[in-house]
Amino acid sequence: MNKGQSPEPLDFFIWTVEDVGMWLESINLGSYRQMFKENGINGEYLEGMSMFTTEQILRFIRRCHMKWGDFITLCKELRRIKVACLKGEQKVRRPWWAPACLSTVFSKVAKCNRQSRVVSLKLEP
Repeated sequence: MNKGQSPEPLDFFIWTVEDVGMWLESINLGSYRQMFKENGINGEYLEGMSMFTTEQILRFIRRCHMKWGDFITLCKELRRIKVACLKGEQKVRRPWWAPACLSTVFSKVAKCNRQSRVVSLKLEP
């Protein structure tokens, strides 16, 4: 992830704590950035929130000192990203670790593989 550049939504489940902070800023929840950082909230944690029980949700809200409305906004934004990933609407970019010479190959494979990357994110109606 480049410094100051918003994280790519397609990759949200591999976001670092810093990526999550930048994303929070972009969805107007930047006031929680420090609290999420202190609690080590990364993309893998956000991805797992879809499996949380009510007790775990309440514990998360208390630990991060979130308002209910802000928690709902967070969930809506996560859902928007997940749905876009499932529909294949996210732009594909070469990861920072892949050599430039593999950009075209990576993009083709990623486009074919989008739905398998987010298989655990299927949402109930």
